Amino acid sequence: MSAKEKTSEELLVEETVSTQNEIVLYNDDVNTFDHVIETLIYACDHTSQQAEQCSLIVHYKGKCTVKTGEYDDLKPRCSKLLEAGLSAEII
Repeated sequence: MSAKEKTSEELLVEETVSTQNEIVLYNDDVNTFDHVIETLIYACDHTSQQAEQCSLIVHYKGKCTVKTGEYDDLKPRCSKLLEAGLSAEII
C-alpha cells in the first residue's frame, strides 16, 4: 500500500492599503466655463477635453471628482483651485 500525501499550499496575498484621495470640485454661480477649464488645465494637468468634461459634469451634477491621488500631491493642486476662486475640497 502506498500512502498518498496531500500537500496544500497556502497563498498569502499582501494587500497594499491605498490612501487615494480625491479633489472634488463643486458648482457655483460665479465662475465661467472658460475660467474653470483654464484652472483645471493649470492646477490638475488636465487636457482641454478632460477639463471641459469635468466642467460640464460640475455644472449639471453639482460636483465632480477632478483628480485622485496621494494627499501630498493633491493638497497644492486643491490650493490652486481655491486661490482661483473655485469651490473644491479633498476627500
